[in-house]
Amino acid sequence: MLNLNGITVRLGGRTILDGASAALPPGSRVGLIGRNGAGKSTLVRVIAGMLEPDDGSADMPKGARLGYIAQEAPSGTATPFDTVLAADVERAALMIESETCEDPDRLGDVYERLIAIDAYTAPMRAAQILLGLGFDEEMQQRPLDSFSGGWKMRVALAALLFSQPDLLLLDEPSNHLDLEAVMWLEDFLVNYKATIVVVSHERDFLNNVVDHILHLQNGKITLYAGGYDSFERQRAERMAQLAAAKANQDAQRAKLQDYVARNSARASTAKQAQSRQKMLAKMQPIAELANDPTLSFDFPDPSELRPPLITLDMASVGYAETPILKRLNMRLDPDDRVALLGRNGNGKTTLARLLAAQLTPMDGEMNATGKMKVGYFTQYQVEELDADDTPLEHMTRIMRGASPAAVRAQLGRFGFSGDKAVGKVGKMSGGEKARLALALITRDAPHMLILDEPTNHLDVDAREALIQALNAYTGAVVLVSHDRHMLEMTADRLVLVDGGTAREFDGSLDDYIAFVLAGDKQPEDKKAKKDKAKPIDRDADKARRKAIRDTEAEIAKLTTERNALDRAMFDPKTAEPRFAKLAMSDLMKRRADAQDRIDALEAQWLEATEALEAA
Repeated sequence: MLNLNGITVRLGGRTILDGASAALPPGSRVGLIGRNGAGKSTLVRVIAGMLEPDDGSADMPKGARLGYIAQEAPSGTATPFDTVLAADVERAALMIESETCEDPDRLGDVYERLIAIDAYTAPMRAAQILLGLGFDEEMQQRPLDSFSGGWKMRVALAALLFSQPDLLLLDEPSNHLDLEAVMWLEDFLVNYKATIVVVSHERDFLNNVVDHILHLQNGKITLYAGGYDSFERQRAERMAQLAAAKANQDAQRAKLQDYVARNSARASTAKQAQSRQKMLAKMQPIAELANDPTLSFDFPDPSELRPPLITLDMASVGYAETPILKRLNMRLDPDDRVALLGRNGNGKTTLARLLAAQLTPMDGEMNATGKMKVGYFTQYQVEELDADDTPLEHMTRIMRGASPAAVRAQLGRFGFSGDKAVGKVGKMSGGEKARLALALITRDAPHMLILDEPTNHLDVDAREALIQALNAYTGAVVLVSHDRHMLEMTADRLVLVDGGTAREFDGSLDDYIAFVLAGDKQPEDKKAKKDKAKPIDRDADKARRKAIRDTEAEIAKLTTERNALDRAMFDPKTAEPRFAKLAMSDLMKRRADAQDRIDALEAQWLEATEALEAA
């Protein structure tokens, strides 16, 4: 369906794509992945015909229709429903012609074609797509200009899906969606009959939707069969093979160099030395998997505070004189990990702002520990960073009075050391800006982190690093995210924000997904189970949660060590001092020991979480 033939793109003197080639099977669902800055958006623009490559081409069958969302969101007085219907250009033109055509023969052809393209069910299909993306009946009939930019982008996505192109090209489609809309989109794409290429950094989304992974690295692309987990296994095997091959080659190279050094000056062996020198010159270095820039998230641990950190007692909160949420009853303790669930617009951000003390209760009570410090992350903080300043200037300004060493240390926790601390923010990737924003909000070791969609600009590897850091952090976490993998790996309490209030959700994230797919109606057996539930032993529950948290922290620590060992094996120049002088065999043994310990702890963690759920 789509052939990528030797695509080369150079921008600003830098080679972004370097002879990238792959053949995508017809009808495949392909996840395009790669680190931030690898060139994914560049490749997408080449496929969409928006960028002419310096060399090579992206070829599709003649007459095939490609669908891609433009950068600008739709606007104006048209409604979302009318905008989506108009996206099927052929249907719209035929409908107009059917009302104006006076030629009986042509009119017959028009009606025949309308039937062939299922034109008369189009209004129902358009409404279903909009409903799946969060637009109720009233919202579907409002003017586009009454919506925010994020909701307008949902309309653009709905229009693209409705148009049913032969090649559906999606660039991070879930960034403007909530968890519920992401689940609907997954189901839609799994049943889509044409070819799909989707850029995404969400592990669960990729595992559930795609059947191939197109990995972009060092300007090259490699096609793997299967979802993201399958890709990771295949890549790990390839890394191990490359490490072994490189170790063998390095040993051979060292022997040759030693022979040349010892024998070049001796007449009797000079010829043999010259021969070996030629062998060295012809020896092609084995291609290594690129060592990614340091992924560093290291949240400073807060001082201890006695629980509870925050209690809400029949509190109401909103804007001006209009409450958005009422009857809020909640308690947050220092070791809580809470995920706020619910559709966008239901009040998750409002509740987050209340907990962050950016809003005050209109009614009821909110009590917070006086010494508590809160770090609150939102996308607005990323967007408001000064493009002309450096990370060092940002941190120096916000840590007024702190020593230069303390400022540098906080930046170093998040990977901004050396030259990275003095580079202009305007030249940083979205992921780097998000990392800087997290560094800024945690400068004073907050007791609670409130993170509202922290992963939007992070690639898969960066998200994993963030998960490890959150699991190692000893303070409380309140998380709003549509990334299920992050929620599953970090949250142990689910709070549903819906119907003008917030309440504990009785069940796991899988239960919540089933709850949403069932139409937000909790199954009867679940209700009965809840009615018959025994009182919870809070002390035992706390002990179990602490054991789980300790295990997660140890797993995070070992994973960091394993990653450091990987760097030492694959790129000795970047090895940590403690690993720099170790032989390859010692590094491989240490890595195997670390992985064995991780596997054992993960089994222990699974057993503990099952015990907690059973309790």
